[in-house]
Amino acid sequence: MWGQDKLLTPFYMLTSPSRGYNFTMHPTDPNTPLADRMRPVSLDDIVGQDHLLARDKPFRKMLERGELHSMILWGPPGSGKTTLARAIAHYTRAEFITISAVTSGVADIRRTVKIAEQNRRMFQKQTILFIDEIHRFNKAQQDALLPYVESGLLILIGATTENPSFEVIAPLLSRTRVYLLNQLSPDDLKTLMHRALKSEQGLAALNPAVEDRALDYFTIIAQGDARVALTALEISVISAEPDENGIRRVTLELAQDIVQRKFLLYDKSGEEHYNLISALHKSLRDSDPDAALYWLARMLEAGEDPLYIARRLVRFASEDIGMANPNALLIANAAKDAVHFIGMPEGTTALAQAVIYLALAPKSNAVYRAYTMAKQDALNSLTEPVPLHLRNPVTPLMEQLGYGKDYKYAHDFPDAQVDQEHLPESLKGRKYYFPTDRGFEGELKKRLGKHQSDREK
Repeated sequence: MWGQDKLLTPFYMLTSPSRGYNFTMHPTDPNTPLADRMRPVSLDDIVGQDHLLARDKPFRKMLERGELHSMILWGPPGSGKTTLARAIAHYTRAEFITISAVTSGVADIRRTVKIAEQNRRMFQKQTILFIDEIHRFNKAQQDALLPYVESGLLILIGATTENPSFEVIAPLLSRTRVYLLNQLSPDDLKTLMHRALKSEQGLAALNPAVEDRALDYFTIIAQGDARVALTALEISVISAEPDENGIRRVTLELAQDIVQRKFLLYDKSGEEHYNLISALHKSLRDSDPDAALYWLARMLEAGEDPLYIARRLVRFASEDIGMANPNALLIANAAKDAVHFIGMPEGTTALAQAVIYLALAPKSNAVYRAYTMAKQDALNSLTEPVPLHLRNPVTPLMEQLGYGKDYKYAHDFPDAQVDQEHLPESLKGRKYYFPTDRGFEGELKKRLGKHQSDREK
């Protein structure tokens, strides 16, 4: 049976377009990418995830006992989600079937269910269904998994780079446990690259000699992604000309010439998008221009829409600065207009100028709080009519009905100050705006206090 033949070497897979499943590939095949050839099988060889795989951790002990439950592995690209899933299958002796959410659907799930039923009935063997990029499954596809995960027929292991709280439906999430994988550190990446350089399964046959500075460069461009680091290493070693002794020397200059640029981890519609804009917003709020500039650069260089950032700066100018510095809104809006007018990359400096100004401006959320309070009253209180004296008597009938009666025209009074009520009866005396002492708002606080005391005389 095909499902059982696949068990012979279950850790290196090649997708079969005709079946939607994955067949095995020998790990030493020279056409296999280095990252797949060097994929660890033993839990001891997996780096960077000691919080799960150290020998004293409950997760490790569970696997060594051969116990399984459905889970979601959540972590950044290249952190070892697929590797860990395959190692779990190895330790628990379960059949491992993998599909990609990008190319598979409900029909593939049904075929897997048939195999799982045969495994349970004929071999008393558990079946792991590994779904890469499970966040790309729609609701109907995720719903199709529910009965088989709930019954235990399928042990689901889903891998995702996105927050499962947003991307996995609640019923499926409640039937799994979520395990967070760490981004690999530079030391973790160097460990993997050194293994590849010394291993016959890796690059040892090419007689590589790679400078430490080149390895450091690969860790920078990889941004914690093991596949990126190993791919960059492999390309650099292959590209290096053997010297008279057959040694391929990879210098920093050669590595930079071949790889050229790092790729920033970013997804404009995913969680990292919200993480970075949150970091920018909080750095501005805490008056840290250096951090704000860094997060701005991270977003722009990763390809974020500059007008999205400009819109957020305009919002920040009102929400977190407000009347403490009314010019902040003008500066933010001017940056938006500049980006729209001159485009990118020239618009980066306009955004940077706005970011510095907003970070160093005095802060107040009094305008934001004032509107929030007013909104609550507008939504939750009685919808009372506008007081008659505030209505404009635009027709004789309106005047006869008392529109505008007893209205006091401010300019007819000293300092244009009048004592009259402007709110509905049930909200009489309500206060929303409580200015701070910071920046220009401190002056407004004095003016407001004087106005209130004049009215009370």
